[in-house]
Amino acid sequence: MRKPVTMPQLHAPEAVLSVWFVAPGERVYAGDRVLEILIAGATVDVSAPATGRLVEKLAWPDQPVTPGQVLGYIEEEDV
Repeated sequence: MRKPVTMPQLHAPEAVLSVWFVAPGERVYAGDRVLEILIAGATVDVSAPATGRLVEKLAWPDQPVTPGQVLGYIEEEDV
């Protein structure tokens, strides 16, 4: 089952995706840092919502992102 990687509900006027730490096909574990968001001079890490493989990216570095936006998908795997 696919789990969305979503932009957290941050109360900031602007947010930009900074960097992905994993590439499509790479295995991640629930709670692993998968990407970084820049807000008002600070960085926020976004964690994997499930254990599996990153199968799709829907946002790219330097792209503005909004709270709740789906940034990618992880295909769940049994551990």
